[in-house]
Amino acid sequence: MKPLERLLAIAVERGASDLHLVAGAPPAFRVNGEIILAEEEPVTAGDLQSLVRELLNEEQMAAFDRDWELCVSVHFPEIGRVRGTLYRRNGGPEFSFRFCGEYIPSREDLGLPPKLDELTRRPNGLLLITGPTGSGKTTTLNYLVDLINTERRCKIVTIEDPIEFVHSNKKAIVVQQEVLTDTHSFNRALIHVLRQDPDVIVVGEIRDHEAIATALTAAETGHLVLATLHAPGVVHALERIIGVFEGAAQRQIILQLASTLQGIIAQELLPSVDRARRTLAYELLVANSAVRNVIRENQLHMLETIMQTGGKDGMVLLDACLHDLYCRCQISYDVALSRARYPDRIAKRTG
Repeated sequence: MKPLERLLAIAVERGASDLHLVAGAPPAFRVNGEIILAEEEPVTAGDLQSLVRELLNEEQMAAFDRDWELCVSVHFPEIGRVRGTLYRRNGGPEFSFRFCGEYIPSREDLGLPPKLDELTRRPNGLLLITGPTGSGKTTTLNYLVDLINTERRCKIVTIEDPIEFVHSNKKAIVVQQEVLTDTHSFNRALIHVLRQDPDVIVVGEIRDHEAIATALTAAETGHLVLATLHAPGVVHALERIIGVFEGAAQRQIILQLASTLQGIIAQELLPSVDRARRTLAYELLVANSAVRNVIRENQLHMLETIMQTGGKDGMVLLDACLHDLYCRCQISYDVALSRARYPDRIAKRTG
């Protein structure tokens, strides 16, 4: 067994979500959100250079030399699919590996709200999954793809960087394209995907104004678009999308958002009470007429009030979710307070 495969196998045995290889330090595992150093010799710069040559193809190598950062997907027969993230430090490469998993957990196991299933049954529009790095956005995205694949006779096209979970065809046809393996970039793939007769378009991450504009146009022209975005909350996600544009282009994006948005789930993973696992906390926005009107008028500060009173539509504020998790003994009081937007409200509700 090669050194990398041996370390990945140890990580799987320990229940780690990630493996970090940093020059001058022993291999490190992330277990239940905490970094644990392995009892191994420190990784050398030479080890990491050899690993680069072993894992990358020529196009990926050229991209890493040009951009100094790269994500790749690697499949190991004994371990499964792993996402490798390369970056540079002190002029040399280092790695972070994340395990992708061989199966998709159920909605109940993930802790997702039932309303999210309903949103995937909409024929068109935009559904966003947001949150910080490591908050389970990709896992949620793959759960939704699998749900559509199970329920609908349609064509799903995904654009991923990299592919983390390989979907087999069920009721749907699933075409998965990987950046730098099947397409040169997210933006080029998004433009050409509309010519592939898709019903559902899945974008691993929308990163810039071109990707945002193309995704909204696709949602506007009769496609259901699922995408992830780095943003800590629902309002922040909308502010980030709108803030990328200026002038007349911004007004156009606001109108497209108001008409196409179906919902946004913002999520993060918190340590459970027993510290043996992590628990999902989320807030959910469902685009009803009041939400669409507020977006159209660019009065995003009013969304929190709408979400607070929108329980009948399935909307949930983060603080309400945290309070519920605490009442069900899934997270501690300190964790609930530390992640709350308004800690005093939780303190008052819990007495």
